[in-house]
Parts: sequence; C-alpha cells; structure tokens
Amino acid sequence: MKKLLTFLMVSIMATSVFAEAELKEVCHDKVDKAGNPVKGKDGVVVQECKKIKVHKKLEGAEEVPAKK
Repeated sequence: MKKLLTFLMVSIMATSVFAEAELKEVCHDKVDKAGNPVKGKDGVVVQECKKIKVHKKLEGAEEVPAKK
C-alpha cells in the first residue's frame, strides 16, 4: 500500500513540474532542388506541415546584463 501511495505522489509531482506548451501547426510550401514550388495534381502548391510546441516566455524580475 505504501508503494502505491508513493507512486501516486511521485507521478502527481512529476506532471506538475513541466511547463505548459501549446501545439501550433506550421506549414511551408514544398520546393524542389531548383527552388521552384511543387504543385499537386490539382495545380495547388503542396505544403509541408509540422506540429511544434510553443512555450510561454516567462518574464524575469531583473534584466540580464549584456556581455562585454
């Protein structure tokens, strides 16, 4: 029983540590080796899409000094 409670406590703490991230889909036109856009059968430019995570930017209390 102690092992079960310990496992539940650790799993709850571990999930609360990670920062929230929003999934965003980014699409770019597909190009061939010559740099020309690739068109599909219907004549529309084909796009390559990826899903990326976007994290919130945290604002600090103090600014970081610039390197000299």
